[in-house]
Amino acid sequence: MFEDRTSLLADAEPFEAYGVAVTERDGEPRVVVAGNGAPNRFLRWDGDALTDELDDFRAASGVGTDPDGGATALRDPDRHALGVAAADVDADGEEEVYVHATGSFAGGSPEADLLCDPTPDGFIDLFADARNRAARNYTAGRSVAAIDRTGDGVYEFVVTGYAAPMRLYGARGGVLDERAADVGVDFLGGGRTLAVGPLVGDRSDVFVGMERGPNLLLCNDGGGFTDFAPERGVSDTHEQARGAAIVDTGAETGLGLALGNWEGHHRLFEGGEGRWRDVAPPAMAEPAPVRTVVAADFDDDGRQELFVNCLGAPNRVFGREGDGWTAVDPGPATEPEANGTGAVAADVDGDGRLELLVAHGEGEAAPLSVYRAASRGETLRVRPRTPQGAPARGALVRLDTDAGDDTAVQRRVIDGGSGYLCQGEPVAHFGLGRATPERVTVRWPDGETTVEVDDPPTDEVLTVEYPG
Repeated sequence: MFEDRTSLLADAEPFEAYGVAVTERDGEPRVVVAGNGAPNRFLRWDGDALTDELDDFRAASGVGTDPDGGATALRDPDRHALGVAAADVDADGEEEVYVHATGSFAGGSPEADLLCDPTPDGFIDLFADARNRAARNYTAGRSVAAIDRTGDGVYEFVVTGYAAPMRLYGARGGVLDERAADVGVDFLGGGRTLAVGPLVGDRSDVFVGMERGPNLLLCNDGGGFTDFAPERGVSDTHEQARGAAIVDTGAETGLGLALGNWEGHHRLFEGGEGRWRDVAPPAMAEPAPVRTVVAADFDDDGRQELFVNCLGAPNRVFGREGDGWTAVDPGPATEPEANGTGAVAADVDGDGRLELLVAHGEGEAAPLSVYRAASRGETLRVRPRTPQGAPARGALVRLDTDAGDDTAVQRRVIDGGSGYLCQGEPVAHFGLGRATPERVTVRWPDGETTVEVDDPPTDEVLTVEYPG
């Protein structure tokens, strides 16, 4: 399915990488790659290649990484970064970047996390501010995700804990604090993965994939959370969760959830009221050493594919045909012996088509990989904004077309966190195939505010501002 596009990288130097997230700077995409005992990357498209913008900041400042939170703090070559995500936590219209680092497998960690705020000269670490040092996270976890818990455009970061409680960090009032216990997400367990979106209700809910214990499906009641995993049948108690992604299965009942389990049976849950159905076909459910899962319409035919990234085993791709899913040859993206860790889909070069970026790690340095599929049609890309003007992560975007099949209605969630350790681009990407778009509807994370755009343009990015 894919062709190798790794030539888009200006620097293919091997390093041990884990999570990957896509944010924005000056309205353009940036790819953050977590380095495990190696510098983090902050990649931008310069018109010819993906280059590391942190190198530019370091050259401009004349210094390396400042341990006290200076402008090159995001580079951070010494800590062991795993999960990464971005969101606007201080309501200034720009996304901050949260990097979860751990120097231990479980419990307490000798390394603290980073929360990096963008400046014209780079990034400063907000946890290095004297007012915020007491809130630093010194527990081992894995994934990070962003959530607009109350629907006002001000985000918080959820961080899993491994043999440690989950964390929830916010910055209301200009000071960072940790409030997981206050809102009911301080669960103790082997937290591995997070997926954020309107899974149960109209607000941003949180799926937590657990190792050695039941998964959680935390329903947002407007600020607090209640676990609905047993009622929905997604606890999967005897499996070991890794990657999870919200996916449009084409079902009228609502969004689905793809879940990869380490050397166990993988799931494809179709959501809706009551107990969810696992509709994974045998080829998809077959056990494998899964790390991350990515849902995206790579070939622009109007249906999302699932890329299943494995550690030391062939990667898999599944495509939807009507009500069923079939295996697709990944081509060069099979990577049969690579140690895949994180992966995301994003339009990194601004041509309206998705690239697949795959990171590698697990004790072995390797270059990033970049792939792209052949397109089957035009595209429509939608960027909802918060009241403050930042990406509206967790917003639900619906596209209605004139297609006479299962692609007549498509749904996408602006990614708050997904896969494993990762977070996708803050854009809803729709492939059109041969269809004509008729209407775009955006519902914001407050669960109530919606905007409709009739006859949206194709092959360009449609920005939808929050009303008023």
